[in-house]
Amino acid sequence: MSGARDFTPQTWAFLTDTLALVSAQHSDVRAARVAELCEPACCARMLDQLSPTIGSPGRRVTASLLSKRLGFLLTGAGLYALSACNRVLDVSSDNCLIEWAHDGGRWTSSLPLVTLESISLDGADREGLRTRLVTQLFAGVMQPLWQTFHEVSGVPLSMLWENAAVRVYSLYERRMAKLDDPQARARRDEDFKFLLTAPPSLFGAPWNPLARFYYPETPTEDGRTQRFRRTCCLYFKATCPAEYCQSCPLLKPRRRQSGTGSLI
Repeated sequence: MSGARDFTPQTWAFLTDTLALVSAQHSDVRAARVAELCEPACCARMLDQLSPTIGSPGRRVTASLLSKRLGFLLTGAGLYALSACNRVLDVSSDNCLIEWAHDGGRWTSSLPLVTLESISLDGADREGLRTRLVTQLFAGVMQPLWQTFHEVSGVPLSMLWENAAVRVYSLYERRMAKLDDPQARARRDEDFKFLLTAPPSLFGAPWNPLARFYYPETPTEDGRTQRFRRTCCLYFKATCPAEYCQSCPLLKPRRRQSGTGSLI
């Protein structure tokens, strides 16, 4: 497959099997370009068609749950290639297709790219190319999609951005937690710091969403810690009986008032 030669067999397998990167030649028949899906009529039609498939009661819930899946797909391959492999994939709106395939039980959608060729950052202007990648991904693809989702469904932009942000946290803190290469681990840490401190302009938003939702973890009753969200993704509204994400704010332990033992 074109693009595979730029990566080791192990990293290519992770990109394609775990992070669902595919060639646009193998995209779902319903895949659309970013510009198409940013047309309100097209977006509304897609959300209405998808809602019964995922058990959603309406556009607002569907838009939120789809943004979680797109957050995983759009950030996964591009940022993993950047930090773990020191390569830049073309995640611009002209090179991406958007899928929303779901089999009624789980998402089956992928991230189709027209070209899978990548650029090595060895000896290159890494900071400049990293900035371009982040801008293309967030300001160029996500922001217009989230804005359209908001306009046609009423879903809050803050919810959509946090849906994407938690995917980035998971990628850097869990999926890339045990990289073997010391240089890759150093890149991971430096890139994550860059993402958390990047200017809002790179996201096309009035604030950096990755910094905005990166709250301290909260101790839980079982002795663990959990970073609870500030917005609810509404997953419980598409499940029966209701199920909740591990980081759902509705599950966050209520803080006890000092000296009284009462909950506040």
